[in-house]
Amino acid sequence: MATEVKAPVLPESVADGTIATWHKKVGDAVKRDENLLDLETDKVVLEVPSPVDGVLKEIKFEVGATVTSSQVVAIIEEGAVADAPAPAAEEKKAEAAPAKAAAPAAAAAPAPAAKSAADSLPPGARFTAITEGVNPADVDGTGRRGAVTKEDIVNFARNGGAGKSGGARPEERVPMTRIRKRIAERLMQSKNGTAMLTTFNEVDLSKVSAARKDLQDEFVKAHGIKLGFMSFFVKAAANALQRFPLVNASIDGDDIIYHGYSDISIAVSTEKGLVTPVLRNVERMSFADIEKTIADYAKKARDGKLSLEELQGGTFTVTNGGTFGSLLSTPIINPPQSAILGMHAIKERPIAQNGQVVIAPMMYLALSYDHRIIDGKDSVQFLVDIKNQLENPGRMLFGL
Repeated sequence: MATEVKAPVLPESVADGTIATWHKKVGDAVKRDENLLDLETDKVVLEVPSPVDGVLKEIKFEVGATVTSSQVVAIIEEGAVADAPAPAAEEKKAEAAPAKAAAPAAAAAPAPAAKSAADSLPPGARFTAITEGVNPADVDGTGRRGAVTKEDIVNFARNGGAGKSGGARPEERVPMTRIRKRIAERLMQSKNGTAMLTTFNEVDLSKVSAARKDLQDEFVKAHGIKLGFMSFFVKAAANALQRFPLVNASIDGDDIIYHGYSDISIAVSTEKGLVTPVLRNVERMSFADIEKTIADYAKKARDGKLSLEELQGGTFTVTNGGTFGSLLSTPIINPPQSAILGMHAIKERPIAQNGQVVIAPMMYLALSYDHRIIDGKDSVQFLVDIKNQLENPGRMLFGL
């Protein structure tokens, strides 16, 4: 019995998807719930599983084709068995005959290798050719009797390979993925559609670091996951959003929408681009809940398993460029949100503390915000609020 394989039902915000990869070909046996293809939308890559056991009889669309919600993409013959592979005995016989004929040739002594062009160069020129990746045979020599000099190789490399053959200057043109195009569109939307401004501050993480060190073993034993820095920042942001509702608001036409909850998007980098899964109601989450959810999202992001529901919404974003070594940056707002908090690398620096110079683990914080609804005073006070919570972690426990 023939069974249709359909594209998944897409939400209203996603019009269609592009077939990114077929994991099976016509004639292959498939099992129920086995992934047949990857469907790439503007926001996420979806897996399309087989609904039955059988054999893939027909593929309706090739890689790169665009399909819509519930459109038939393949036909499976339910209960069928894949054809057995053809016997390889004849192939082995056919391969054996040429091998015998080639045996005498193999017995002949190999011809001496020709002396390479690099071998005839002076040591300095030869070393430069190797380090610059230049084939001396491609270079026009200006030395005595046309010899290739070190300067010839340097000039050849500096000019991008201009010489005998013009040199190799490889290029590759590949189309943007749907996700990358969507990221580009949203970044331009943010740049052109918001009055973005960034304010900065720095935070001393000595007490947060000490708390993590003192409580790490007990935290892992109680919750089965490590206590990281991210939960402190996310919790501090959620508390500050309750005290500065404008930072948690968004613009809709001529209206301002105030959100009475803190749905915080966490920026996660993947091979396909940046995704921002959402932690819902962070104001009601514990540190353990935050750590477990972030770890779950990170694994799903790496495996391409994030759902559209997990990526939609969000009233505020936290991004951590410090994991890649960034010391300072101006993060771009994630529309329709009005602000984003940028974390950076933790560096030990000398600071003045109680009249003394001490070494402390310091981090620069950046808050980019939409100046259309958030005034400079509110943005600065919001960032100072986060700084005060992190420098006095006990304040978070008591909602101060």
